Amino acid sequence: MRGYPNYATSGDYLKEVGKILPGLAAAGDALVAALANAFDGGRTVFMAGNGGSAAAASHFAQDLAKGTLADMRAKHRFRVIPLTDNVGYITALANDEGYEHVFAHQMRAFAAPGDVLVAISGSGNSPNVLRAVDLAKSIGMSVIGVTGFDGGKLRSACDVEVHVPIDDMGMCEALHGVLFHLAMAMLRDHVTRANAA
Repeated sequence: MRGYPNYATSGDYLKEVGKILPGLAAAGDALVAALANAFDGGRTVFMAGNGGSAAAASHFAQDLAKGTLADMRAKHRFRVIPLTDNVGYITALANDEGYEHVFAHQMRAFAAPGDVLVAISGSGNSPNVLRAVDLAKSIGMSVIGVTGFDGGKLRSACDVEVHVPIDDMGMCEALHGVLFHLAMAMLRDHVTRANAA
């Protein structure tokens, strides 16, 4: 299957991961900085993606909402909406309007200027993610583009680039997960300091 290369041994796979990891520090720093800025401004962070990236969007949303809290009594929290989790609405939109509209139409009800869209697409070419990006930019939101392969159309359309340069969808998605957990771990201190102030 295209985008899923074979590896002879576990060691070969992990060796490839090891080659890419050191180059992701700048992407991790950019992701953390953009999300810290959204938190400080009281902005809502929206998440979108398909397939494995939909699961990553859901997972990262709960990591930001809950995983960044050192104390569940905290007053200041991330405002996060995963656009991947409202199954009834998603299927209604897909059925009646077309699958390419499932994220943008949800955002129309909730998004405001200054909010942030985390757009996750390994290929960078998912039509529904790109439509959400178009809507986000049209209303003055910022876009964090999380991509793999060559980044596709999303890479040039985003404000903050989180790019994993690998032509392997599974490894790309796994490394997106590493970056998302990195962000959660670093942002926990940021949220804790904000609640102590």
